[in-house]
Amino acid sequence: MATNSIKLLAPDVHRGLAELVAKRLGLPLTESYLKRDPTGEVSFSIGESVRDQDIFIITQIGSGIVNDRVLELLIMINASKTASARRITAIIPNFPYARQDRKDKSRAPITAKLMADMLTTAGCDHVITMDLHASQIQGFFDVPVDNLYAEPSVVRYIKENVPYQDSIIISPDAGGAKRAAALADRLDLNFALIHKERAKANEVSRMVLVGDVTDKICIIVDDMADTCGTLAKAAEILLENKAKSVIAIVTHGVLSGNAIKNINGSKLDRVVCTNTVPFEDKMKDCPKLAVIDISSVLAESIRRLHNGESISYLFKHSPL
Repeated sequence: MATNSIKLLAPDVHRGLAELVAKRLGLPLTESYLKRDPTGEVSFSIGESVRDQDIFIITQIGSGIVNDRVLELLIMINASKTASARRITAIIPNFPYARQDRKDKSRAPITAKLMADMLTTAGCDHVITMDLHASQIQGFFDVPVDNLYAEPSVVRYIKENVPYQDSIIISPDAGGAKRAAALADRLDLNFALIHKERAKANEVSRMVLVGDVTDKICIIVDDMADTCGTLAKAAEILLENKAKSVIAIVTHGVLSGNAIKNINGSKLDRVVCTNTVPFEDKMKDCPKLAVIDISSVLAESIRRLHNGESISYLFKHSPL
């Protein structure tokens, strides 16, 4: 057992997930002060001693002012380091710049690697994230990274909210086939694949279904929903192929651009996202949105990490 205490820190915006995690752990969020001056610069201070304590900084980064959230996180990590914290863990469920994980053209940066370098330089000792867009991003770090999975929470949601015996799991692209196959195996269901051809980024020109979805409830699973154009077109393709209904379950509901308009105008029955990304303000404009709470997974990972226990249990199980 650890002899030091857990200290939970969160920025002053998008604190919903941090508050849920704190409630599950039975701990308060550590008092801190984050101020922005008229020039846009940020000053941060911690309101109590964290010397030799185990610091967990919980931050939700979604669409919008991503770079500001990233810099605030780096400042919070560095403040904890200079305050002599024993260990600093950054909990970033939706890892920013995860899609920029390789050089896809000449003279292009690998920004996910830059993110890893900045976090470790600031003083981060450990990173906890969820459903990385590319799992090899873990190799960009010189410190331990725990990539948790939303799959156990998704399995529970499906079993509790969908008549899944009449369902089929759908991958919206070839890259997500492994994810869909794993989920289908957990639920003992078949899965189908939609092959998509892009004319340019974020625009799908042609989609082809591989598999039979006749009279089935189609569950599209993906790691990220951005503008939701792909999900909307996938729903049309599936219904054209005699599917009974279509719902989408994604880990990171970024919901940028015309996402809400696309969802409302689509043939999707529901779009279910975890709360790795803050989108509560969008739910009032979109009755089709629903949430899977992953605060129990993060809270249990904090408890296990602090006590030196294995986290691999959480790869297959979702705590209550």
